[in-house]
Amino acid sequence: MAKAVTLSDIGKKLNVSTVTVSKALSGQKGVSDELRTEIVRLADEMGYIRKASGTEEEGRRSYNIGVIVAERYLKESQSFYWKIYQEISQRAMGKNCFTILEVVTREAEEGCQKPILLEEKKVDGFVVIGTFQHKYIDKLTSVSSVPVVFLDTTVGAEGGDFVVSNNLLGGYLMTNYLFGMGHKKIGFVGTRLATPSIDDRFLGYYKSLMEHGISLVEEWVVDDREREFGTVDYQSKFVLPENMPTAFFCNCDLTAGYMIRKLEEEGFRVPEDVSVAGYDNYASEQLTNVGITTFEINTKEMAKRVLHILINKMSHSRYSTGVFMISGKFVERDSVRRIGPEFPALI
Repeated sequence: MAKAVTLSDIGKKLNVSTVTVSKALSGQKGVSDELRTEIVRLADEMGYIRKASGTEEEGRRSYNIGVIVAERYLKESQSFYWKIYQEISQRAMGKNCFTILEVVTREAEEGCQKPILLEEKKVDGFVVIGTFQHKYIDKLTSVSSVPVVFLDTTVGAEGGDFVVSNNLLGGYLMTNYLFGMGHKKIGFVGTRLATPSIDDRFLGYYKSLMEHGISLVEEWVVDDREREFGTVDYQSKFVLPENMPTAFFCNCDLTAGYMIRKLEEEGFRVPEDVSVAGYDNYASEQLTNVGITTFEINTKEMAKRVLHILINKMSHSRYSTGVFMISGKFVERDSVRRIGPEFPALI
C-alpha cells in the first residue's frame, strides 16, 4: 500500500516548513496568496488527504469541500470574500474536512467552463461564494453530481440552499441611523442589478426613505461598478451629483472607502461636509484613514451555517434548508456626523 502523503512531504517539495504548509491548507494568515495557491495545488497533485483524529466520533467521514469564487472578488488587497474563505477553511478543519479553493476567471465564467474541481471529481461538495452570471450558475448546477450551497448570493438553482446576510434589514437600519443623525438628504452608492446583495441593501434604504416620507432622488443613487460582472470601477463610476446630499449609504465598505476618496478629491471633508456609511465591516485601510461607520456581517456564523448545511447535504442526499439569513450588528466609527435632531419616521 502506498505511503500516506504528509505535510512534511509537501513542505520538502517546495522547500518550506511544515507549519507553512499547515497554514496554507487551513486558510490561516501568514502565507502569501501565490505560495498558498502553489501549496494547495501540490497537495492536491500528491493526493494529500487529512485523516480523522482519534477524538473524532466513530464513523465520521472526512470530506473534501470545494470553494468557488470569481476572480474579480479577490483582486482587492483586502478581499471580504477572502476573509469568508478563511473562516470556512478554518472551521472545516475542525470538522475533519479539507477545503480547496478554485478562482474563476472572467473568461471561464463567460464561457461557462466547468470548474476543474468538478471536472476532475476532486470534491464531495462545494460552496459558491458571491454572484456569478445566471448562465454560469445554470451550467454549474447542471453538470454537478455533488451537493452545493450558495453563500452571499441568491442567484442559483431553483430550490437550492443559500446562506445570506439579512441585507434588506441591514440597509434599512443603516438608513434609519442616518435619519437619526439629523440627515434628510441621503444618497445611495451601488449599482442596482449588479448583485442581489446590492439590490437588497438598496431596497432597505428605499423602505427607510418611504417610512420617513422622503422621495427617492435618482441623482443621489450613484453607480460604483459595471453591471454585467459587478467589478468596482473607480475611474468611470462614482460620479458625484451636482446637487449633493448630506450623507451617502454605500453598499459595502470597499465602496465607502472609494466614495470617501472621491469626495476628498472633489474638496469635500468626511464627515464635516458629507457623511458616509458602509456595510460589511471590512474596509480597505489603503483607501482612507477615516474610520467607517458600518453594518457588520457575521462571517463566523455564515461559515458555520454554510458548513453545517453542506456537510448534512453530503451525508443525507435529501437534506435542504432553502434560504438561511444571518443577522448582523451596527458598528459606529467616525465617518458619520450628527447635523441636527433626529428626523422622525411617519409610522
